[in-house]
Amino acid sequence: MKDDGSIRERLRQLLLLATLLCQVGLLTASAASGDVLVARFGAGDLSGWESRSFAGETVYGLREGGLCAESRASASGLFRKIRIDLQQTPILHWSWKVDRGLPPADERSKPGDDYAARIYVVFSGGVLFWRTRAINYVWSAAERPGATWPNAFTASAQMVAVQDAQAAVGVWRHESRDVRADFLRLFGVDIRYADAVAIMSDTDNGGGRTAACYGDIWFQAAPREGPREGGTAKPAPG
Repeated sequence: MKDDGSIRERLRQLLLLATLLCQVGLLTASAASGDVLVARFGAGDLSGWESRSFAGETVYGLREGGLCAESRASASGLFRKIRIDLQQTPILHWSWKVDRGLPPADERSKPGDDYAARIYVVFSGGVLFWRTRAINYVWSAAERPGATWPNAFTASAQMVAVQDAQAAVGVWRHESRDVRADFLRLFGVDIRYADAVAIMSDTDNGGGRTAACYGDIWFQAAPREGPREGGTAKPAPG
């Protein structure tokens, strides 16, 4: 378990990341051509993605048709600054798999805030950085899919369990979420723009080890029948 000094440092770093992600000069994505592609990991393309370390280095590498992560008592992630018009394309799609999960822990506590895989969507507060908000879609080791809770370090980030420990390891799963609807449900207000997307596999708080892979990430207009909010198994890409 980390001491109070380490926890304060992690919180400071989280705030720094939020400020970094939400600086001016974001790339604005146009929905005129349909889907808004955020990540092409399946094609081996890391264009536009930057790294940020919090504690040690999670190792990321392109293989198995995606971007794979190995974390050993570490927390570092990749992010892309890109403005998404959620009135045009509110549905976030991604694929992921976990090859080595984490043991159950109290993920609502600071010592338990580790995840085999997570995808952040960040909403800028502009110069009012304390208004920055984030949704974390996580592969949980303890919570059931659909559960939501405030991040243990800051209520400005809300957690959403998409998969759990019952999901088969080594199996690619496709997910889709209505981000605009999730933001309204979690924060109680409507939002038009998302400003960045990030991924991270982290084990720094519990000192464990995990391995996961991330596939392509994109936003899409809402289908008439509504978005899927669960995951479906799919063959490995490539």
